[in-house]
Order: sequence, then structure tokens, then C-alpha cells
Amino acid sequence: MILEIVLSVLVLLGGFFAFVAGLGILRLPDVLIRMHATTKAGTLASGLIMAAVALGLGDSATVARAVAIVLFLLLTAPVAAHMIGRAAFRAGVPLWETDIDRTADEKLGVLPELARRRSEGPRR
Repeated sequence: MILEIVLSVLVLLGGFFAFVAGLGILRLPDVLIRMHATTKAGTLASGLIMAAVALGLGDSATVARAVAIVLFLLLTAPVAAHMIGRAAFRAGVPLWETDIDRTADEKLGVLPELARRRSEGPRR
């Protein structure tokens, strides 16, 4: 009885975080913030669901596979996110600009090249 409740909570939390990751892709303003939402929430969702699978089935082969999946996600998601963010930045994908950014640019005297790249948008 208690195991079923724990499994249900883990699966529901995993589903909730997967939903949040999907919502982050749709609603957040730029590629870097979207990427952050999907990697964090997606990894957490997968981890929670794998924990439910490992607890629910309980045999050593399934637990080993679930742990391997979670470790693989924890190792590869940050690297993939970094590469996607780096590629987007190098391609000149416009980022979400805030009032804080404009104030900092004025105080620091942003290089004209950087200001031009921001206004042009992505390179083709």
C-alpha cells in the first residue's frame, strides 16, 4: 500500500516536471533560457520516473539499468545544453534583452560589434 503511494507520487512528480519542461520550451523568451528549463526539468522528470521504475520492479537488473539511465542523463544533459547554447550564441541568435542589460551596456560601453550583433539577429 505505501509502496504504491510512493510510486504514484514519483510518477506524478516526474510527469509534472516533464510538463514544466515542455511548457518552458513554449513560453520562455530565448534559446538559452529554454535550454536551461528543458535540461533541468527534463532530467529531474526522467530521474523521478526511473526511481519509480526501480522501486516498483525491484530486481537488480532493472535497478542497475535505471541507475545507469539517470547517470547517463546527469552526465550528458549539461554537455549537450552547453553545446547548444554555444552554437546559438556563435550563430548570433538574438537573446532576450532586459532593462538591466541595457543599463549595464551603457555603463560598460559595450563594443559596437556586440551591439550590432545583438540588433541584427541570427547570421544566415
